[in-house]
Amino acid sequence: MYKKTLLPLGALGWPFIGETIDFVSCAYSDRPESFMDKRRRMYGKVFKSHIFGSPTIVSTDAEVSKFILQSDARLFVPSYPKSLTELMGKSSILLINGSLQRRIHGLIGAFLKSPHLKAQITGDMQSYVQESMEKWREDHPIFIQDETKNIAFQVLVKALISLDPGEEMELLKKQFQEFIAGLMSLPLKNIPGSQLYRSLQAKIKNIQVVNNKEIYFGFHQAKKKMVKLVQKIIQSKRDHGMISMVPKDLVQVLLNDASEHLTDDLIADNMIDMMIPGEDSVPVLMTLAVKYLSDCPPALHQLTVITETLRMGNIIIGVMRKAMKDIEIKGYLIPKGWCAFAYFRSVHLDENNYEWPYQFNPWRWQDKDMSKSSFTPFGGGQRLCPGLDLARLEASIFLHHFVTQFRWVAEDDTVVNFPTVRMKRRMPIWVKRRGEN
Repeated sequence: MYKKTLLPLGALGWPFIGETIDFVSCAYSDRPESFMDKRRRMYGKVFKSHIFGSPTIVSTDAEVSKFILQSDARLFVPSYPKSLTELMGKSSILLINGSLQRRIHGLIGAFLKSPHLKAQITGDMQSYVQESMEKWREDHPIFIQDETKNIAFQVLVKALISLDPGEEMELLKKQFQEFIAGLMSLPLKNIPGSQLYRSLQAKIKNIQVVNNKEIYFGFHQAKKKMVKLVQKIIQSKRDHGMISMVPKDLVQVLLNDASEHLTDDLIADNMIDMMIPGEDSVPVLMTLAVKYLSDCPPALHQLTVITETLRMGNIIIGVMRKAMKDIEIKGYLIPKGWCAFAYFRSVHLDENNYEWPYQFNPWRWQDKDMSKSSFTPFGGGQRLCPGLDLARLEASIFLHHFVTQFRWVAEDDTVVNFPTVRMKRRMPIWVKRRGEN
């Protein structure tokens, strides 16, 4: 038995199901943090729950969350719903631990921060953004979410595997969209109990609960086709003697590694996983920035728009880790085998950390330290997102072209926060080119 004075207060809910129904129903609302806020008022900033089939210690405390993020595999390892781990694969950088994870993360981080790649990304973004915006018409709505996804995916894929726009890019994009759609639905797949499906569907209209084996098989097939394409590119580089050359993409960086741990299968799998930001987080950052600027035109010329968008948008709502042994932090016990859920959204929207937290206010960052533990939009520790600087760079270039070339009016749209952040109507706007009457 655990000491009652150490185990955080809270409730584990129903057998097997736990509090998953409440968590998911809140996650689909316009205030997904309401699940956390209710329990935080009852139990404090750190509390126990049972979500997605696992007993969980939830942290909405900045210091506790920072400890979870900065701890290595001796204390915490990644923990995701079983359905996600099955689809991502055991060799995914999101799941591996120890020296292999540090090695791959280091190689990826060094390449993504290199001056060569930043120059390439800048040029590609300028080109793709201009090409896209030249096609925008004033008599049709422009769906910003679609436009930014198309741009960001092409830029990222070129950086990863040197694939230019064309037939193979379109094939890859089609397969990846099928893969990401499955990835967004799968967290609910393996929750036990048919009653849960009925409860969720009754409580949330139009929820996508995937319990069809044929659909799940389709997601696997989509990833297999993408992996096959990447493996063909890897083999082509080997056949043409490009392994020892100065790397121009991430595949070459990993192929050049002298260790014998990075197999072609591992490299191909991780290239697919690395494409997720190009379809998901980076386009959402750009889209949300346009939404917030539409609501707050005076912020157009503030350099901190992207930072404030990251705080309010919470594109990454948090991270889940599994405790490898009993861990005590700030008087709280996280038992061995339990999940620890560092929930960033509650920290970013806590009035104790940010005055008027639900107000878009880029001016708040003029005198604020962005390195504090209360601001973690890209995670932290050994698993800090290696592409954080590139995400900011891409968003900056897009917004520069957007606000200098167009005036616009946004249609009503709402943010959907679960399973991933996105706009319900894909952010439709009507544009008029600047300089025209």
